[in-house]
Amino acid sequence: MGKRRSHGTPPGPLPHTRSKVLGAITPDAEFDLLRRLASFTAQLRDARDAEKILTSAVKLGLDFFAASEACIGVLRPGRSDVEVQLSTPPESPWDAELLGGFLRGQKLPVPSELMLARIRRYGRMWAVLAVRDPSANFRWDARQALSSIGNAATQLIERGDAERIRQVRARIDEKSLNQIGSKDLFYQTLHGLRSLIGYDHSAALFTCDDERTTLELVGEQIAWRKAKSQKIGLKLKLAPPVLNLLKGEVVYGFDREGRHWSDWTDSGASALAELLDYNWDGLMLPSSTAESAMLCAPLVTRHGVLGVLKVAAVHPRTFGPYEVEILSQFLPQVAVALENIRRTETLEMRVRAAERKQAMADLARGVSHDVNNALGAVLPLVQQLRDDLATGAFDPRVATEDLEQIERSLQICRRIFGGMLGFARSGARNPSEVYLAHEIDAILGVFREGLQRRGIEIAVDVPKGLPPLVAIQADIEQLLLNLVSNARDAMQRGGLLNVRADKQDGRIELVVADTGCGIAPADLPKIQEPFFTTKPTGNGLGLSICRSILSQMRGRMHIESKVDQGTTVRVTFPLPEEPVA
Repeated sequence: MGKRRSHGTPPGPLPHTRSKVLGAITPDAEFDLLRRLASFTAQLRDARDAEKILTSAVKLGLDFFAASEACIGVLRPGRSDVEVQLSTPPESPWDAELLGGFLRGQKLPVPSELMLARIRRYGRMWAVLAVRDPSANFRWDARQALSSIGNAATQLIERGDAERIRQVRARIDEKSLNQIGSKDLFYQTLHGLRSLIGYDHSAALFTCDDERTTLELVGEQIAWRKAKSQKIGLKLKLAPPVLNLLKGEVVYGFDREGRHWSDWTDSGASALAELLDYNWDGLMLPSSTAESAMLCAPLVTRHGVLGVLKVAAVHPRTFGPYEVEILSQFLPQVAVALENIRRTETLEMRVRAAERKQAMADLARGVSHDVNNALGAVLPLVQQLRDDLATGAFDPRVATEDLEQIERSLQICRRIFGGMLGFARSGARNPSEVYLAHEIDAILGVFREGLQRRGIEIAVDVPKGLPPLVAIQADIEQLLLNLVSNARDAMQRGGLLNVRADKQDGRIELVVADTGCGIAPADLPKIQEPFFTTKPTGNGLGLSICRSILSQMRGRMHIESKVDQGTTVRVTFPLPEEPVA
C-alpha cells in the first residue's frame, strides 16, 4: 500500500493497481476502492451539478484502474444515439453505438480492454461510464468495481435531483405566501420545471376563464431558442369534450406520429394535444419549432378547472413516468397558488375600480371650478352677441374677438371632459402598447387649468420618441392620475410640478417632482401602505394601488421627500425584450 493520504483528497494510483486490473481484485484493492468511494460520496454529498459528479466519477475510474482513457456517454430522452461527454483525453474515439446498446440493455460483445457501468437518472438508464486501457484485460471483479462507482454516482445525482425538487417547491410556496405578482409566479414555476425535467422545447401555463369556455396563455418559457414568447394572451376555445378531459385530473402524455398526436393510453385524449399544438406549421412534416412530445397537466381545485400546464419537447418519446411523477407532485401546489392569486387579483381589481371612481369624483370636483369659469365667460358673450344683432349694433371685429374667446372657453371644457371620459372608458384589462408621452399629455390636459389657477407652474420633459410600454392603459392612467393629484394637493400655495422621463438600461424612468409641503420622515416608510394617509379627506389607497400596478409590471417606485421642500417620485417601467433572431 502507498502512503495514506488525508480523507478529503482521493488518493492517487497505488503501486499494485496494474496487477489488480489484469487479474483479480485483491482484498487490499477492494478496501482501497471502498475508501475512495467513501471520500467520493462525502465530497459530493451536497453537489447539485450532475456534470460535476460525472467529472469526479471519470477521474475516480481513471485513478483507481490506472487506465489511460475514460468518458461519459449520455443518452438523451427521445434520442437513439449516445452523446459522448467528458472524454479523457478529449480526442479519444468511442463507439457511440456500443455505448448506447449497453445502456438499452442489448447483448453486445464488450472488448476486454473496455469496462462499462450504467448510471441511472429520471427513473431510467441515463448515462454510461466507460474506462479503457489498451494493455488491460479487465476481469469480472474489475467490472463490478466500476459498477460500484456508477452506483455511487447514481445515488449522488438522484440525491441532487431530489434536493432540487424540494427547493423548487419551496420557492413556489414562498412566492405564493408573499403574494407576488401572478406573472412572477408563473415563470418561477416554468423555470423550476425546466431545471427538473430538462424539456428542450417549451413550457406553457394556460388559465381558464370563469365560464370554462376559453384557455388563455399567460406564461410561456421557450427553451429551443433565446426569444421572448410572442404568443402571450393567445386564447383557445375550450370545447366541452376537452373540458371533460381536464376534469379527470390526469397527466396526459402524447407523442407525435406523422401529422397527428397519439396519447399514451389510447383514451381518446389526443384532442387536448391538438388544441395545445399552436406551433404546428401546417406542413406534412413538423417544423423545427414544432413539438413532438407533450405532457398536459390539468390544474384543478375543489372549485373546478383553473387551467392547464403544458410541457413540450422536440423529439418523440422524450418524456416518461419520471416526468409525469414530477408534474403530478407540483399540480396541487400550483393549482392552489393560482387560485389564491386569482382571488387576490379579483380583490385588487375591485379596490382599483373603487379607487378609480373615487379619483374621478375628486377630479370632477377639482375641475368643476375651471369648467364653471369657462362657461361663465361664454354666457355673457353669447348674450351680448344676441343683443347686438337685435339692436343693430353688431360689430364684426368685436364679434370675432368674442367668438375667439368663446372658442377658447369651449376648448377648455372639451379638453377637460374629453380627458375625464377617456379615463372613465379605458377599463380594458388587456395589455397593449402604451405611449407614456401621450398619457402624460392627456393627464396634464385635465389638470392644467386647476394647476395654473393655484399658481403651480408645469415643466414637462418627456421625449415623444420613447418606446412604448406593454401595459394596461387604464393602469398607467390611474398611476399618473394618482401621482399628479398628490403633487397638486401638496402645493396649496403654488409651486413647480416637474414631470420628466427618459430611457436608460432597458427601462423607462418617470420622475414626478413637486415643491410642496413634503412628507415627514416618520411618515415616509408608511405612505405606500393601504389606508395610510396624511390628507384630511384621503383614503390612503392611491400609492398602494400604484405599487400594486407596478408589481404586476415588474416596475419599481422610489419616493424621496423633505418637509417644506417637496417630494420626488421615481418610477421605473420595464421595456419588452427585443426578440432574438
